[in-house]
Amino acid sequence: MKCDEVGGMLPDLAAGLAEPSDSMKEHIEACVPCAARLQQFRQTMALMDQWEAPEPSPYFDTRLQARLRDEKIAEAARGRGLFAWLPRPAMAMAAALVLAIAIGIWQYDAHKPGTGHLAVVAPAPVQPSASTERGTAVSDLQTLDSDNDLYADFDVLDDIDSQQNAQPTTN
Repeated sequence: MKCDEVGGMLPDLAAGLAEPSDSMKEHIEACVPCAARLQQFRQTMALMDQWEAPEPSPYFDTRLQARLRDEKIAEAARGRGLFAWLPRPAMAMAAALVLAIAIGIWQYDAHKPGTGHLAVVAPAPVQPSASTERGTAVSDLQTLDSDNDLYADFDVLDDIDSQQNAQPTTN
């Protein structure tokens, strides 16, 4: 036999609830750790046999009944809410249903064309006003904004840059 097989039977052997088989006896005699564990279990069982439970207080039953009565009253008081007549699982199902309906309405409104949070309105293009002078930061930003499609292609920008560097500037 193996130590694992014998180890499961040691508490029953120590308590006298089971008799060891011949192979178990041979293993316990040959295996020092199993014999030591059996001896420890026997010592523990002997201590448990000597122990005596203390006598309860003479007022134990009276105090227990009073405490049970107080708990029953407290439980009844907790149940007197607005929805006390509704069983708890039904309350949970009703709350889940209300939540699902609210999410469905929100999703429906969000995906409806022209309404909800997903509608994106493009900003109106900025037109340079007549009051801005050419060459100022404001007019440069307005020009860049109005020519956004032209500047979106970086290859075009590289071509423009190389053409400007090739031409001599005259002031």
